[in-house]
Amino acid sequence: MSDDIRPDELLETPLARLHRDAGARMVPFAGYAMPVQYPTGIIAEHVWTREHAGLFDVSHMGQARLVGPDHASVAAALESLVPADIAGLAFGQQRYTQLLNEEGGILDDLMVARPARGAGGGELILVVNASTKEADYRHIAAHLPEEVELRREDDRALLALQGPEAAGVLGAIAPEAAALAFMTGAPLDLAGIPAYASRSGYTGEDGFEISVPAQRAEELWALLARSPAVKPVGLGARDSLRLEAGLPLYGHDINQETSPVEAGLAWSIQRRRREEGGFPGHIRIAEEIAQGPLRRRVGIRVEGRAPAREHAEILDLSGELIGKVTSGGFGPTVGGPVAMGYVVPEFAVPGTRVAVMVRDRRVPAEIVKLPFVPHRYRR
Repeated sequence: MSDDIRPDELLETPLARLHRDAGARMVPFAGYAMPVQYPTGIIAEHVWTREHAGLFDVSHMGQARLVGPDHASVAAALESLVPADIAGLAFGQQRYTQLLNEEGGILDDLMVARPARGAGGGELILVVNASTKEADYRHIAAHLPEEVELRREDDRALLALQGPEAAGVLGAIAPEAAALAFMTGAPLDLAGIPAYASRSGYTGEDGFEISVPAQRAEELWALLARSPAVKPVGLGARDSLRLEAGLPLYGHDINQETSPVEAGLAWSIQRRRREEGGFPGHIRIAEEIAQGPLRRRVGIRVEGRAPAREHAEILDLSGELIGKVTSGGFGPTVGGPVAMGYVVPEFAVPGTRVAVMVRDRRVPAEIVKLPFVPHRYRR
C-alpha cells in the first residue's frame, strides 16, 4: 500500500481534506496520499461494505476520452490496442479490457464505456489504473490515427459507492440510477451536481462508480455520506474486498508478462475479436485459448490464520515448486486467509491439495474456484 515517493512529493485527490477531517490514516499509493483506513478499521469497513454501502475515493484513477468523427473510427482505433469488442458497444454500455503489448502481455487493464445516447457518437470514456495512467496515455496517444484524439480529464474526480444498499442510496437522489444494469452508465443530476455514473466497481458487490467535476467532489461526498447506510472506506478494505471477489490487481496479479488467458480473463475477449484478431499478441492469445496456457491464475485457501503474501512459493505435496502467490491476505467474509497466484495447469484444478510457504513454514492449502465470495452484481 505504499511507494518510495516522499510525503512532500505526493499528489492529493480533491477529497484529501475530507479524509483527514474524518481521521483517515493517509499512505502513499501510486504517487498520491490516499486513505488506507478510517478509525473504525479495515475489517469493520470491509464488513460494512458487504452489508450496507461503502464510499470510496478512487479519484487517483485516470479518466480520459477518445474523441473522433464517429463511433466506428474511435472503436477501430482502440481495438488496435485492446482485445475487446469495442465496435459492438451499445450506447451507455461499458466493457472491461486490457491494453496489450506485442507479446500479448498486459500493459494495464481498464474500463471502456460508450456514453449514453446523445453524449456524442464518436466518444469513448476510459478509466485506467493510477500507477500506469501516464504510460497508458502516452501509449494510446502514440498509436491513434489523426482523426482520433485522446483527451485527459484530470479535472474530474471519481467516487465509488459499493454494497447492497448502494442502489437505494443513489436511487433516492436520482431515481434513474437504480434502473441501470451492471456495466451500463448514464449522466445523472445528483441534487444539482452533474455526474456520469456506471453500475460497476471493484468489490464484487453491486454498486456505482461516479465521475464528477473535481470542484464538486466534496459536495457529492457529503451528499452521499449523509445517508446512514453509507460509511467511508479506505484502500485496505478495497483490497480485501477485491481479493475475496477474485479480481486481479495490476502490478501484482497481472503485468506485462501475463496474458489475459493465463489470468483467467479470456471471457473479456469477445468471439469476433478472437476470430478476427487485429490486436497486439493475437497469435499467442489464440494459441493459449486453443491449447491452454503454460500457467493459470487460481484461488488458494490456506489453512490456519496466517496469510500467504505476494511472492510466497506454492509447492506440490512432494515439495516441488509449482507456482507463486501474487496476492494474499485475510478474508474477513471468508473468515480465513485467501490468496491468488499462478500454478502450472495440472495443479490448477479446484480441490487440488498443495502447500504454500508462509513465514518459512510449509502450510497446507487447497486450490479453489474463484471468486472466494460470490459476486452480487445487478445483471
